[in-house]
Amino acid sequence: MERKTIPLGEYEANCTIVWGADKKAWVFDPGGDAETLLAFIGKGGLQVTRVLLTHAHFDHIGAVPALVGAFPGIPVHVGVGDRPFFGHPFNANPPAYPSVQPPATLKADLSDGMMLEGDGLSARVIATPGHTPGGVCFYFEAEALLVAGDTLFAGSVGRTDLPGGDARTLQASLARLKALPPETVVVCGHGPSTDIGREVRSNPFLA
Repeated sequence: MERKTIPLGEYEANCTIVWGADKKAWVFDPGGDAETLLAFIGKGGLQVTRVLLTHAHFDHIGAVPALVGAFPGIPVHVGVGDRPFFGHPFNANPPAYPSVQPPATLKADLSDGMMLEGDGLSARVIATPGHTPGGVCFYFEAEALLVAGDTLFAGSVGRTDLPGGDARTLQASLARLKALPPETVVVCGHGPSTDIGREVRSNPFLA
């Protein structure tokens, strides 16, 4: 499996693209800068087969319409608890982040333990509510990789003072991530990547 993480949009949310030998790709959290994202996809000869969202805050979904337009029919997966964020007037920050309407292919179907397989890729969904009600992480066990969104940052965690956030719920989610193998690389929603071992040792929220 190959992967590339690109910070997109004014908030520099990390968008991660993973693909196998056949160039079929999954795109996680396409937050903005659609032209930059589509240029990378086109240059690499990638065929996007699904979009996967760790959560549905505006800075993580801004380029969803462009991807669906470029690859008609691709499913866009999100946790059921985050479905209401699409089209909600408060889930926007114009002009850079207008409200994103739910695409016709939106599937609010991500649930804990769900296996995502195909295109030579395999990941397990870990439900991690707290930052948002339907927040999830994607765990590629064979690659020791976790796409964590805003649940976990290097040295910090996602905010819980936004609508739908809950600090106690987030702590329970972090306890689940803490149990992953220490060598697991964590691609965070913003900022640098880290690993579980480092966060267990140094992140006060995982103490």
